[in-house]
Amino acid sequence: MYEKFQVEKKRLNDIEIFSLKGILDAHTAPILENSMKETLENGLKKIIINFKNLEYISSAGLGVFMAFIEDTRNNNGDIKFSEMPDKIYSIFELLGFHLIFDILSNDEEAINYFRQNKLRTNE
Repeated sequence: MYEKFQVEKKRLNDIEIFSLKGILDAHTAPILENSMKETLENGLKKIIINFKNLEYISSAGLGVFMAFIEDTRNNNGDIKFSEMPDKIYSIFELLGFHLIFDILSNDEEAINYFRQNKLRTNE
């Protein structure tokens, strides 16, 4: 595992919660990409990404989410974000990602969105 980035996964029924820690950049993005690919290959389509301990995200890191969102939504799933620090949120807002993804205050709120079947579509 690359020292400056970690992904921890926790499954809650049909939801996979990813907790990110450290720096998500071009060097570490493949770690997240492989982890997400594994989750989707295991049939889990409801994903929560917890940003609480993420210190930095680059365009390569953002690209990982964009690479998976269309297929996830086309398969009746979604990716929700939670506990995003202000400095990370400002990047998402600047790039318009806050219009594409649901950014929620905590994991429980994201879980409730899935339980209420609030999935976005690609329309």
